[in-house]
Amino acid sequence: MATKTKAPRLEKTTGDTGDILVKGARTHNLKNVTVSFPRNKLIVVTGVSGSGKSSLTIDTLFAEGQRRYAESLSAYARQFMARMVKPDVDYIKGLCPAIAIEQKVITRTPRSTVGSMTEIYDYLRLLFARAGKTISPVSGKEVKKDDVADVMSAIQQMPHGTKVVIIVPFKQHAKRDAREELNILLQKGFTRMYLREAPAGNGESASEIARIEELLELPDKELKKKTGGGSTSAYVLVDRIVAKEFDEDDIHRLSDSIGTAFYEGEGEMNVEVDNKKMLHFSNKFELDGIVFEEPVPNLFSFNNPYGACPTCEGFSQVLGIDADLVIPDKRLSVYEGAVAPWKGEKLGWWREQFVKSAGKSGFPIHKPVIDLTREQYKQLWEGAGNAQGINDFFKEVEQNLYKVQYRVLLSRYRGRTNCPDCEGYRLRKEALYVKVAGKHIGELCELPVRDLKTWFDKLQLSEHDKQVAKRILIEVHQRLQTLIDVGLGYLTLNRLANSLSGGESQRIQLTRSLGSNLTNSLYILDEPSIGLHSRDTVRLIGVLKSLRDLGNTVVVVEHDEMMMREADYIIDMGPLASHLGGEVVAMGNYDEIVADKDSLTGKYLTGKLSIDAPKHVRKWTRSIKVENARQNNLKDITVEFPLNTLCVVSGVSGSGKTTLIKQILVPALQKLKGEFSEKVGLHKNISGDIDYISQVEMVDQNPIGKSSRSNPVTYIKAYDAIRELYAKQNLAKTRGFQPKHFSFNVDGGRCDTCKGEGEQIVEMQFLADVHLTCESCGGKRFKEEVLEVHYKNKSVFDVLDMSVDEAIEFFADEKQIRNAIQPLQDVGLGYIKLGQSSDTLSGGEAQRVKLASFLGKGKGIGHMLFVFDEPTTGLHFHDIKKLLASFNALIEQGHSLIVIEHNTDVIKSADWIIDLGPEAGDAGGTLVYAGVPAGLKKVKESYTGKFL
Repeated sequence: MATKTKAPRLEKTTGDTGDILVKGARTHNLKNVTVSFPRNKLIVVTGVSGSGKSSLTIDTLFAEGQRRYAESLSAYARQFMARMVKPDVDYIKGLCPAIAIEQKVITRTPRSTVGSMTEIYDYLRLLFARAGKTISPVSGKEVKKDDVADVMSAIQQMPHGTKVVIIVPFKQHAKRDAREELNILLQKGFTRMYLREAPAGNGESASEIARIEELLELPDKELKKKTGGGSTSAYVLVDRIVAKEFDEDDIHRLSDSIGTAFYEGEGEMNVEVDNKKMLHFSNKFELDGIVFEEPVPNLFSFNNPYGACPTCEGFSQVLGIDADLVIPDKRLSVYEGAVAPWKGEKLGWWREQFVKSAGKSGFPIHKPVIDLTREQYKQLWEGAGNAQGINDFFKEVEQNLYKVQYRVLLSRYRGRTNCPDCEGYRLRKEALYVKVAGKHIGELCELPVRDLKTWFDKLQLSEHDKQVAKRILIEVHQRLQTLIDVGLGYLTLNRLANSLSGGESQRIQLTRSLGSNLTNSLYILDEPSIGLHSRDTVRLIGVLKSLRDLGNTVVVVEHDEMMMREADYIIDMGPLASHLGGEVVAMGNYDEIVADKDSLTGKYLTGKLSIDAPKHVRKWTRSIKVENARQNNLKDITVEFPLNTLCVVSGVSGSGKTTLIKQILVPALQKLKGEFSEKVGLHKNISGDIDYISQVEMVDQNPIGKSSRSNPVTYIKAYDAIRELYAKQNLAKTRGFQPKHFSFNVDGGRCDTCKGEGEQIVEMQFLADVHLTCESCGGKRFKEEVLEVHYKNKSVFDVLDMSVDEAIEFFADEKQIRNAIQPLQDVGLGYIKLGQSSDTLSGGEAQRVKLASFLGKGKGIGHMLFVFDEPTTGLHFHDIKKLLASFNALIEQGHSLIVIEHNTDVIKSADWIIDLGPEAGDAGGTLVYAGVPAGLKKVKESYTGKFL
């Protein structure tokens, strides 16, 4: 099929400019597309979901870039790559090295943090190793070691004419007498001793210089007296000098003498000045009787056995007494029984003794635990006055572990808890003695990036440290600024990487790419604005432009209107999804797209097509109220969530939306319903029409199913009916096939080589694993005899390879199957294949498959409360319209919806808005507005209101 690109204009753009030209791309649903990407520009590829955006960018451009890179590798690596499938494209001209930054949370390890992913932590380690000062925990003084230069500078600063003597204490080693020691000194080349009497009242001390040979002639008793008996101190004389303007030869001589003195004195030496003052120098790194570790970068690494805390091995948590299990309800006071194990006849004694004794010493026994100060909370655990605390209680339990009831008791309160030795900082205590401007590296990692940037801006260093740290600080400033620019100023460096959302993870990778300052590369980003409030999208665009200005070509798959306005070039894919898409509808700058009558995107941008706000806002009578929420940054807020409505929770990234919904509301309701739930965040109470809800369903963006064999059609339970249909065919009956033979999850009909996966994985040692098509079944997953069973001339593999839209037409006569698949089309997933592996679905697609499965169940599931986390992820304006229709369908079925969302179209379509903020992190966490959408525009503090 011919594409709708205008050839003459194309030739013009691909002339001498060295643009990237893709000719004849046919990957997935692309229809022989020829398109040019202008070099060194910010290019937005847009279009409805499933129109072929990812097929063109990731599966064609990036895949080819990756394949060309693989061809440059060694023969050993290439033998596995030989089977890497070449993208179905005639040719790509002008391709530069390609980097894809996808929306996957790329790390699974519990050690990886925001700091290590952005490389900021590596620079901090360098900074502390180079400019850190080791502070003794005993005296609070700085630990210093002296070197030759320090002694030298001390001597050079003395007044001219000062007599200086460089000496080393005379030491007698075990099993050697003084005579033997003196003989050894003679052999080493020393000739004189310096014998010093204790100082007199005026501070002067009598001293004499004795030749070693003369001392050796003395009788034993006399010799012993001279070399350190009584009031005399004996020293080995290394050198004598008078302070003056030293020339180069003097400096060489002095340096040698000082070096010899340090060596002979095993790191210690003295300088006597004018027979009065004795200066002591040591090149050992010690103070207050402690030998400290010298700062090196590895001392600050929790991934290295040298720096990691030996107790928790750098994980920050150990198995111990879990404070949340011991005090499950922090709203109670100690008097009311907040400490869970202090109950019953016998163990109740602990509570009584604490209430009596601690009460006398001023501990507030009637105050809720949540309101205790840090000091008071510590007293509760460690004891106050004569009262024994929780730690004493568990010590006694541990002493009685030979009794079974105590073992059961202890197991009840064990859990993952902060490491007691490093206090969750992950590093050995020696690393935390090293400070820069009074803070150790662990404290810096606890600060939100915004505050850390401010700290670095105000950092005062000495001239020497400034020179040492100059380059390091440039890198740190740049990376911190980028993190703030991409809207992640609320994260801390010690935040675990596997706790980030897909959007956050992608923006962190973006920070790393910017930090590496690559040029002449092709960056392909998959919806970087996900999870960003419109306010932060503005900053993100600035970051992408700076990536472009470094001389890179930046291709962004995006639906955001702001991003399109700012782009240098737009490629609009479509016109619709799946087999109705796969063509370039329009390309050019923003104005050209808007003017193009074929472009669906253009119609939404001009307002010809739009998502209209509903005419009527639903009234509500039932609600659920969260009282006094104060987890993370929430400032003791009380929020009411209406039921049987579309309730949207909005606010800038990091304002506390996720905390309120995912850490308090959902787990608290699940707990009340008797379901398994995560730990519930701090709040006072949940009240309202809780019994009205039958269950709570969190529809997030996690993948559907854990195995790569799981797919949309099995998830929505439509595959059972398809298998039964195939088992009814005559050939299947003749061969004795049952429905199970058409399943790729059990042995029987599936391919034995790849176990129904359709591909085999080759593990590459230093590169990402390579997925190769199974050679036995050619990727068809089933045995040959099973594939010979046809329905309407299609095998079961052909059906799995159909898109949802095609399958609905194909099964027109099978009402049960058609009705089961229909919800997928309703939520805008008509383009995905029925058998598409779940790990190839984006977060937004996985979320909508879950939504479809609930739509399919209809009214038989009671009144459910659905919580959606940014469901517009990956959706074009056209698909958001469909999504809102699905939401309304759920509400019509009697369910309630709470949606966390930044998309203004969804916000204006809500019945009730809860806006948190006004800022992120510490400056957020308050309730800015609760009410109907129309009222939000009048609230000055609300960023959401401004963008509405």
